[in-house]
Amino acid sequence: MPADMNDYFKKKKSSNNSNNNNSGGGGGNNFENPLNNMGKGAPWIFVIVAIGFAIFVLKPFTIINSGEVGIKINTGKFEQEPLNAGLHFFVPVLQKIIPVNTRIRMITYSDVRTGELGDAYRNLEGGLKRNPAITVLDKRGLTVNIDIAVQYRMKAETAPATIEKWGTSWEEKIINSKVREVVRDVVGQYTAEKLPEMRNEIAAAIQTKVRQSVDALPQQPVILESVELRTINLPVKIKDQIERVQIAKQDVTIAEQEKEKAKQQAQRAAEVARGEAERNRIEAQGEADKIRIEAEEQAKANTLISNSLTTQLLELEQIKTQGKFNDALRVNKDAPIFLTPGGAVPNIWVDAKGKQQQRLMGEQ
Repeated sequence: MPADMNDYFKKKKSSNNSNNNNSGGGGGNNFENPLNNMGKGAPWIFVIVAIGFAIFVLKPFTIINSGEVGIKINTGKFEQEPLNAGLHFFVPVLQKIIPVNTRIRMITYSDVRTGELGDAYRNLEGGLKRNPAITVLDKRGLTVNIDIAVQYRMKAETAPATIEKWGTSWEEKIINSKVREVVRDVVGQYTAEKLPEMRNEIAAAIQTKVRQSVDALPQQPVILESVELRTINLPVKIKDQIERVQIAKQDVTIAEQEKEKAKQQAQRAAEVARGEAERNRIEAQGEADKIRIEAEEQAKANTLISNSLTTQLLELEQIKTQGKFNDALRVNKDAPIFLTPGGAVPNIWVDAKGKQQQRLMGEQ
């Protein structure tokens, strides 16, 4: 393109005029360049406008948000180096940039419908998927529905290779298929009645096997965050049977508790009885010990008294008693006298003054 559009149009005009003259025609229309009156800068304005229009229409750039990586496709070939967050340019038609979400995503397998997370930010979030509950056959062939929630994210370093190999439906091919396969394999080893009892073991086995299955893929395209076993939905008949078994177990437990309570009460009563008997024994032993000690002390006292009774002491006591006897006879000559053998206290008298007075009063 000539640097000056005016020169181009002038040459074009001269060429047209010469052609017209050569053709012998006179009075032809004269072409006038519309840019002649706009100055020499007008062509550059048109160039800038054309470039801006091309940028607006073709959009040879894209913005990668945080939590995403960009995959550049160069003439149909995936470049293996992911593009980080920011502004990136590309050549339209020949190149293309695809943003891929690397945030934590979730797939829920449930028949319960609840509000969907992140509805107001669907263009930015896009990380929640809901699938029906996983239908599994137990060890006896009964149908069981399993509710599970799986959290995962695409590995940013290998995102181009992942999309190139698995496509945009990589979640269905990697996560969904692996989870369903593992759940059916693990739950199918138990009978429906055992599933509630073995819940913790089943949840741990599912998480371990899903993680191993995903990590075993080449280049580890997905990082598994967690696998949560939410609900085990059993058939109605199995639920009723489990409830009956639980009620029977509760009745047995209550009976055992009552039996243990009665046993404890009997043991407590026996302890009280043994304590009462021990107390009575101790009291009786104490009383017996008291009597024995008193008897021993009395015997000791009697021994001391017996040892202290000498012949001279007995004669002295006899003299004292004889003196009292003589004094009594002087007061009452009719007093009866009793003689006691042995010589310790030979004479005992009884005062008969009262009897004599009674006899005199009777005679009057």
